[in-house]
Amino acid sequence: MARADNQNAWNFSVNLWDVTFITLGFSLVSRETVIPVLVSQLTDSKLAIGLVPAMWSLGIYLPQLLTASLAERMVYKKPFIMYLSLVVERLPYLLVGLAVLAFAATAPTVALIALLLGIAVASTGAGVAIPAWMDMVAKVIPTRRRGIWLGLGHGLGLMLGTVAFGLMSHDWTMALASLAVLSLALLLPRGPWVPLVVVGAVLLVPHAGPPVPPAAPAGGIGAVHAVLSGVLAQLPLTLLNAVVVAAAVARTLYPDRAARVSERKLAATNGLMNLLLAPLGAMPMCHGAGGIAAHRRFGARGMGAPLIMAAACGAVVATGPEIVGLLMSIPPAVVGALLVYAAADLILSPRLLDARPDCR
Repeated sequence: MARADNQNAWNFSVNLWDVTFITLGFSLVSRETVIPVLVSQLTDSKLAIGLVPAMWSLGIYLPQLLTASLAERMVYKKPFIMYLSLVVERLPYLLVGLAVLAFAATAPTVALIALLLGIAVASTGAGVAIPAWMDMVAKVIPTRRRGIWLGLGHGLGLMLGTVAFGLMSHDWTMALASLAVLSLALLLPRGPWVPLVVVGAVLLVPHAGPPVPPAAPAGGIGAVHAVLSGVLAQLPLTLLNAVVVAAAVARTLYPDRAARVSERKLAATNGLMNLLLAPLGAMPMCHGAGGIAAHRRFGARGMGAPLIMAAACGAVVATGPEIVGLLMSIPPAVVGALLVYAAADLILSPRLLDARPDCR
């Protein structure tokens, strides 16, 4: 039984990272945004731009109807999937990139034809492989975990593509070095890896001094606009991340003390913090599941870490904008690396792998 659970956890983790990076890759070559913009730089034809999503949809969905029965009869599906994924689905993107680099400036028509052919071949390869791939996933991931696997994979992939990788792209060398240091937490969970990364990065990057406050927009911000763009947009994230998921992660990581952290208490403290401190000029604040998981991963499991954070905040207030400028000098690449590591630790928590209900 224990061996089966270990195999299920391994299958879940490997396939989760697989679908995460598939989603990340698709977000970087999106057929709705990125590729149409590239095509518009090669031609003024609206037909060519409209062909991109049409060819993609046709290549993805039509082959599945024709190859589903073949996939069902296959004894070994993994070699078939790996061959198609590498040669037919992934390789065309590399060839398209080389063609665009070589011909976009001198022969845009050639680059456009290569781009459209590459999309057609890649989408068709994906469409042929999908039935066998999903059949393999159905065998290695239990039914109760498939929704979590697919939702987390797509969600994490999009998050990595839009936030973390955007931050890390400022300095890939520093980002990868930060991830390497943070990975030492897998060997020594209580090591000072986060302070080492943050302090080291601040010392390596020149300090620009205190920040200049941005100018207020002319005419101010209307109450309706603030409610629509700030309150309503933030409310679902706050309820889920700061209340529901935070309580779930607390129950998983600290089962003996989980009674102290309930959805009701988290919602109440969120509200009290903002009602009491917002009139004094404080920014909106909340709890967070990522913070709970990251603190525990890096060894902060008692009252010491919150007290140190409180003392640091007090030091910021006492010393003024100079400290704020120092905090703002933390490189974005390091922030992106911290976000990636915290997200990975959160999605691979035992409760998510077990797919046991948390909201009870």
